[in-house]
Amino acid sequence: MNKKWMAATLSFALGLSLSTTSVSFANDPRDIKGNLMIAGGALGSSNKAVFNEFIQLAGGKEKAKIGIVPAASSSLKSSQSFKKDLVAYGVSAEQIEIVPLANRDFSGTPEDESKWRKNANSEQIAKEIEGLSAIWFVGGDQLRITDTLVKPNGDQTKALEAIWKMYHEGGVIGGTSAGAAIMSDVMIAGGDSLGGLNNEFVKKDKRGTDGEIEPVYLERGLGFFKYGIVDQHFDERARLGRLVMTALKEKASGQYAYGVDEDTALVVNNKEKRVKVVGRSGVSVVDVSKAKVTGSKRAQFQDVYLSHLVSGDQLNVATKEFMISDHKDVTNGYEYYEFKPLDATGVFTSYGRLKEYLSFSLVDNATTNEVKGYLYDSAGNGFQLTFRKTENTKGYWGYKDGQKDDYSFTNVAFDVEPKKVSFSENKDAFSAYKPSEFTAPVIDRTKPVKGKLLIAGGSLGSTNADVFKKFIDLSKQKENSKVGIIPAASSSLKSSELFKKDLVSYGMKADNIEILPLSVTNYKGTSEDESQWADLNKNNEELARKVEKLDAIWFVGGDQTQITASLLNKDGTNSIVLDAIWDTYRNGAVLGGTSAGAAIMSDVMIAGGGSYDTLASGFTQTYDGMLQQEGGPGYLERGLGFFEFGIVDQHFDNKARLGRLIAVSNEKGDHNKLSYGIDEDTALVVYNEQKKAEVVGRGGVTLVDLSKQAKSGLGQSQYKNIKLSWINQGDALDLATKEISINEKKASTTGYEYSDHKVPPHSGVLSAHGVLNRFISYNLIDNAGTANVKSYSFNNGKGFELNFRKTAETEGYWGYTDGQKDDYSFVNVSLDITPVFVKKD
Repeated sequence: MNKKWMAATLSFALGLSLSTTSVSFANDPRDIKGNLMIAGGALGSSNKAVFNEFIQLAGGKEKAKIGIVPAASSSLKSSQSFKKDLVAYGVSAEQIEIVPLANRDFSGTPEDESKWRKNANSEQIAKEIEGLSAIWFVGGDQLRITDTLVKPNGDQTKALEAIWKMYHEGGVIGGTSAGAAIMSDVMIAGGDSLGGLNNEFVKKDKRGTDGEIEPVYLERGLGFFKYGIVDQHFDERARLGRLVMTALKEKASGQYAYGVDEDTALVVNNKEKRVKVVGRSGVSVVDVSKAKVTGSKRAQFQDVYLSHLVSGDQLNVATKEFMISDHKDVTNGYEYYEFKPLDATGVFTSYGRLKEYLSFSLVDNATTNEVKGYLYDSAGNGFQLTFRKTENTKGYWGYKDGQKDDYSFTNVAFDVEPKKVSFSENKDAFSAYKPSEFTAPVIDRTKPVKGKLLIAGGSLGSTNADVFKKFIDLSKQKENSKVGIIPAASSSLKSSELFKKDLVSYGMKADNIEILPLSVTNYKGTSEDESQWADLNKNNEELARKVEKLDAIWFVGGDQTQITASLLNKDGTNSIVLDAIWDTYRNGAVLGGTSAGAAIMSDVMIAGGGSYDTLASGFTQTYDGMLQQEGGPGYLERGLGFFEFGIVDQHFDNKARLGRLIAVSNEKGDHNKLSYGIDEDTALVVYNEQKKAEVVGRGGVTLVDLSKQAKSGLGQSQYKNIKLSWINQGDALDLATKEISINEKKASTTGYEYSDHKVPPHSGVLSAHGVLNRFISYNLIDNAGTANVKSYSFNNGKGFELNFRKTAETEGYWGYTDGQKDDYSFVNVSLDITPVFVKKD
């Protein structure tokens, strides 16, 4: 069950410290020769960077002697899994031991491990620990770790003394989730951002509250990390509010507070007084030293400073100097974006998680110096969050894992003030909605198609082996296939050259891969004028014959309108080369594409628009280029129609495109077919002859079903009974019957829900489990405590209420993937969308 912490609220001023948490076990940190690895939770078995770093710090594959402390967990499974992972990375099993330290009986074992608590004062166990080069604390409940290793009077047990001795002498201490929470003197044992900002702190562990707000529960940590307060699961569970308020209360002079994201580690070098980031996400660094606090009952402050570091970035904790990885360029004065971002108000917010929202919408955006967000409960009681650029704000951008955007930023100002938000139904809110005047093309489907499709949602990582290998396996001759890459969507040849390089790295022959001369853009850094390619080549018979001999064709990302411009004649008819693509596709070739290369796959091509703006304003007949992909009314053009089973949208999770896909599908889709929102780094694989599809990659595919929707008198922007499903790797779909087959490794959550609690609305970047599928999975599907969850998206006094509901048809499924990461699928969640009037007090 989900843990809630209930006790009397402490109504003390922000400056008052909880003295019980401020005692430290540590001596002068200059005496510590060892290192720390603080992982934010959900550490994937495939996270090579983190595992290799830990092994190296422990002495290397040959010399490492690693002890795993299972105390936080409810079973030995996570400890055994971590040991298995270490062995997979080259450490022998004989070099790894599970140290018998726990305070409770584990499930699934004949032994009563609660007796292990006495081992904490065993001379033998202490001696064994002193002989280790590394200790790892697995995740679970951090209180079990401290209860096991700290005596009732607050003194250290012999085991803890031994761990400290090993650490002082050069050993490494690591931990994930709960194993990260125990690292600092102040240990955050529970609570959420709403609890923190409401200044609800508790001193005792009392579980079972039925409220939406989880008060922040502070306890004494083990103090290995001497440079501030640590929090974990930071991005996924949106814990900025609780970390800021904890830092304000504890007033650690001259120290930062650190929020470590999932699948990421903060590596601490005590000798050099440096920390660095390793892993797949990042670490938020909070500075409250300049904060101006103007309220005590609830959060009201200005000038808290927020920085975000990602893999390769470092911080000198003594001088407070940030050292950003040299593969990134400064964005100040060279901002890429020029769009007006909407406030972060719910699941329709593009880049709706904290790091992404600030990176794209503020730091790398020349049009704004300030963005706002909200956080509130079901009664509307909450806070307005303001994030500001200042003269000290700096942004940094580069690529990672192929061509994924990689951002860091420093010193974004963060202000909070109490705000009451109220909503009332408003049937006239969007009376100016403009229907689309676009007419969908008629595609000749009389000839059968033997080929397959691989439709990737964008930001395809070079390390995404599942997607690349699937594309290769689908082509006729696999590694020996002939592949054509169409560069038309991009502004340079770089993405085409990179895709070729990636295919070669997965076993294909470079001589069999060709970049086809199709484009309407003059590329940077070349002597040729590629803008002439389309006119010269799209009706070239020789190029068409070459295309007909290909086994696979790939469309790179960029601007989808440039793909269609490169392959369609000005009168809208197919060019000779496009006909050749169709012929090779019908004869069995695989067609693939990412981002823009996915958008062109269906008959109706979504070329622009944001979720909120398309639902609110409707559609436009004009297109202002790539910036329209960041917001504004919807814009449609003719697609190439290779995918005949519905409408496709891409970058679905990161750009929050549910609203625009619903609006487009309602107006221009066949309501008896599904519509498909494909996440980044993920592909929908289509087998045309079998009329089947499967999901491959790191995200999932949202399926939108409008077949049972009911319209009422509330105008164009009101919907009822939309059915949403979300499937991911291992799940499959019958495209003819719409029947979904869930990966057999997942178990049904229905009747076996893990959580049982009330849920506040998804209100912006500080809402836990921020992307659509995670919000629904954790808070609705796997939660017995509620039958519906809500989100509100609004702008200028009006907006939408989104009500996600369980029905008799709703099913949820859960399993583990990539180690012990939660892996959900769900089918038939109902969604109602109602226009509302919004008031803020």
